[in-house]
Amino acid sequence: MTRNIGLKVKEPKRECEDKNCPFHGELAIRGKLFDGKVTGSKAKQTITLQKDAPVYFNKFKRYARGKSSIHAHVPGCIDVESGDNVLTAECRPISKSVSYVVVEVRS
Repeated sequence: MTRNIGLKVKEPKRECEDKNCPFHGELAIRGKLFDGKVTGSKAKQTITLQKDAPVYFNKFKRYARGKSSIHAHVPGCIDVESGDNVLTAECRPISKSVSYVVVEVRS
């Protein structure tokens, strides 16, 4: 049974027993949505995303490329590999550095 998380995303086809899954567990979604590219997936059920954002420098009246990395939890019902574009949603802190959860894999 899949729970409605309040976002218009594709529901995963598999079911999982993960309590930190927004679809099959108890994790509530709130706050920001974040779209990024997966740069690493070495940790268990955790990925690293790279966020590209332009930064404006007033002194030079130019934009520069800004990058930041965000850690996100991957539920058991979603398969993610390095190089994929994913949609993540903000949730309560799962660990010290993880406050986002993967909601959908985009092509």
